[in-house]
Amino acid sequence: MRETPPFSPRVRPPGEGAVIAIDGPAASGKSSTAHWVAERLGFRHIDSGALYRAATAAALRRRADGAWDERFVLDAAADVRLVESKASFVAAIGPQTIDHEIRDAAVTQHVSAVARMPRVRDWVNELVRRTARGSDVVVDGRDIGTVVFPDALLKVFLVADPWERARRRLTQRLGRAPSDEEIAEETERLVQRDARDATQTVQASDAVLIDTTFLTQEEQVERIVALARVALRQ
Repeated sequence: MRETPPFSPRVRPPGEGAVIAIDGPAASGKSSTAHWVAERLGFRHIDSGALYRAATAAALRRRADGAWDERFVLDAAADVRLVESKASFVAAIGPQTIDHEIRDAAVTQHVSAVARMPRVRDWVNELVRRTARGSDVVVDGRDIGTVVFPDALLKVFLVADPWERARRRLTQRLGRAPSDEEIAEETERLVQRDARDATQTVQASDAVLIDTTFLTQEEQVERIVALARVALRQ
């Protein structure tokens, strides 16, 4: 594991909600780790990536060909919101939560292009900020520690070897151990996505870098929770 730079938590002003920001490339385990960190700390989890997926799902409901501009995506996403669900805020279209729909193959195919649209990014970032205001939250996704919450109490940047990220993603998706050939194909897709997403996946200068290649999810969670408890004592 690598952790840089030396951890120096920000002092939280009285009455301000605590924000823990978790960034990293696709399939680095941000969302699942953030969910468990939030549960351990008694915080709420916000997955900003789910909003990009929800906007994509809403656009697909209107037109499946994916030939979209920003205005079309924003119009389609007008009913997308974050709603409270147990220890999380989850994406919904109108009254309907859509966790299964936003994970399907069509959404996955188009979401990277949607996430690169500047006005869509602004819309997601503002909705996340409004939802988090005054609350203790763990937020994961794109630009969380650099753009959305530059003053977060704790910033973490998760990385892992592309092969391991691909293996984890396929194991979760398929419900079985993937073959080496399947992992190789998924690794190639992830490397290509990393290149497309490079400008939206930047480590904040004051983020703690954690390489999770050889860590279990429980170990990842334990280390972030330990860092958070130090920060919360400041």
